[in-house]
Amino acid sequence: MALVITIFAAIISTVVWYVGAPITRKFYVGILALMYWGASIMWLADAIMDYSEVGIKYFTPPARDMLNDTYLGVSIIALGLIIWLVILLVKDPKGVIRKMSEDEEE
Repeated sequence: MALVITIFAAIISTVVWYVGAPITRKFYVGILALMYWGASIMWLADAIMDYSEVGIKYFTPPARDMLNDTYLGVSIIALGLIIWLVILLVKDPKGVIRKMSEDEEE
């Protein structure tokens, strides 16, 4: 489930990056998309390894494992958004934080 959730996040962030190309470059949406695609590749490798160990049972997990995997997928999306927001605040593309600090100095 974490793989599916992360792939959906990667696809959505890639579409947002592609559709709003001039604007989204300023807000580093490409970095967000790359983080989600990297996580998707990691989960795909994990799924392949799990499938090689348990075989066809991989496709019928218990409900508890699916719920835990869903929480993990949502956590990955949230962590990616937090990292992206930190990058956005540090880079400050619109200069909002810079303006706030200049106003406080006056």
